[in-house]
Amino acid sequence: MSITDLLKQIPLFESLNDSERRRLESLLQRRSLEKGEILFHKGDIGSTFYIIIKGLIKIGVSNKLGDEVTLALLRDGDFFGEMALLDEQPRSADATALEDSILYVLDRNDFFPFLIENENAVRSILRALSMRLRRTDDLFAELSFLTVSARLAKRLLELAKPTQTHGEEPGEFRVQMSQRELAAMLGVTRESINKELKILKDKGMVTTSRNAIIIKDLDRLKRRTR
Repeated sequence: MSITDLLKQIPLFESLNDSERRRLESLLQRRSLEKGEILFHKGDIGSTFYIIIKGLIKIGVSNKLGDEVTLALLRDGDFFGEMALLDEQPRSADATALEDSILYVLDRNDFFPFLIENENAVRSILRALSMRLRRTDDLFAELSFLTVSARLAKRLLELAKPTQTHGEEPGEFRVQMSQRELAAMLGVTRESINKELKILKDKGMVTTSRNAIIIKDLDRLKRRTR
């Protein structure tokens, strides 16, 4: 599949015509990341914008004690790094690959001329940024009104991938993530996540293995988010 065909599948650029996509394609550089590789740290000078073609990128912050908070998990078709491009300030968070990932990179010196030439791209980016802000509002609401149990169930449902590999049964779902990473996403301790997962295991809804959670009963888990 060509880069142009890939760009058609990315919501950010779905409103571009073929000529505009080809122009964008000529500006992109490909970059591969291995699982666990850090793309940039909070405070780094940013001059590039990233589009995820394949993989999973964690955006988060940490303190000197090693405590982490995950702000976002971004997948195929998502973009990030636009804040440093727009305001020319240092990166506001860390970016780390949670899976082997393939990105396309757009440099600031090419980014703005492309936007000036393409009104559709400006509208798409504004719409995507608005959706991201709404998502942030949703996260604050979750922190304020939902229990840890409900928040964990909701996040597991968002991360779940159907699979019949690794010996799982048909109809089961896998979340490839450690308890520490889940705790960072929810802003709680690892011990809290361990306690909640034990409750889910005792009820027969999930099983756990090294850095993975297998969802056995999706419907019952959904009911815990209410």
